[in-house]
Amino acid sequence: MRYEKGRKDASRGRIIEVAANRFRGDGIAASGLATIMKDAGLTNGAFYPHFQSKAALVRETVAAALEDQSDQIREALAAGGLDMAIDAYLSTAHRDNPGQGCASAALLPEIAREPSETRQLYTERLLTLVRQVAAELPPRTRNPESVALGIFATLIGTLQMARAVDGTDLSGRILAAGASAARTLIQGDNEAASLGH
Repeated sequence: MRYEKGRKDASRGRIIEVAANRFRGDGIAASGLATIMKDAGLTNGAFYPHFQSKAALVRETVAAALEDQSDQIREALAAGGLDMAIDAYLSTAHRDNPGQGCASAALLPEIAREPSETRQLYTERLLTLVRQVAAELPPRTRNPESVALGIFATLIGTLQMARAVDGTDLSGRILAAGASAARTLIQGDNEAASLGH
């Protein structure tokens, strides 16, 4: 039986959506194709007309997740600048919903073990996110891309740690400390620039 292109595209999109949630929530290695296909409401045999392998699915899923994150960052920056973006990233809602959140915070150790094609794609998409944030830094920031990289490293590490600890009080303190550290990176670079150092 043949299906129209629109239905095939819809099925492919559904697989990517389900896989993105599964991978971020449970991890890449722990997410089997059979479970992903079942969650997508499709048979196992329906996987291969869309993707050559699980690695190909991972690559497309990471790309889609980072594209979504780019959109969310753009919206937060437009609505309230870097402060709002930091607060949204280090919110308890983001902490408590890894399946819907940042692919980097959920998957970095696994992405590091993926084939070079996936790591290259991740690198390109990460740099796009970094440049988005760099463009929003104060005009006197001496090296905006480096500061933005530091902000991302701080945010991602903070979220990972806040998710890992036992107890919401400590987790909340970690989120607050990470937000303060990210803001210090922004202010510190500009203070140094204003002093001419």
